[in-house]
Amino acid sequence: MRHKKKGKILGRTAGPRKALFRGLTISFVEHGRITTTLAKAKAMRPIVEKLISVSRKNDLTTRRYLLARIHNEATVNKLLSVIGPRYIDRPGGYTRIMKVGTRPGDGAEEAIIELV
Repeated sequence: MRHKKKGKILGRTAGPRKALFRGLTISFVEHGRITTTLAKAKAMRPIVEKLISVSRKNDLTTRRYLLARIHNEATVNKLLSVIGPRYIDRPGGYTRIMKVGTRPGDGAEEAIIELV
């Protein structure tokens, strides 16, 4: 039974799943909008929103917290200098997921996730 288990597994073990979300997060912060499958976008949303909420407070503790999770200095700098201050007055809901349709190769539902 999956009682008290949160998050989607996406057919991966813990290590590859963490690497997938880390890569998606880096691309998302770098570009501000990415196209991926609907399941990955829905699973990535809470992770990204928590990182943006934390990045609204720009201090050393926040920088170390973000570096421990993202492992990319340029992405952390952008979160702290550009994205965090942009949403300082917004209480949440920093991302939007829009369905695009199905992918021609395998029929997976595609979605665009972007910053509001």
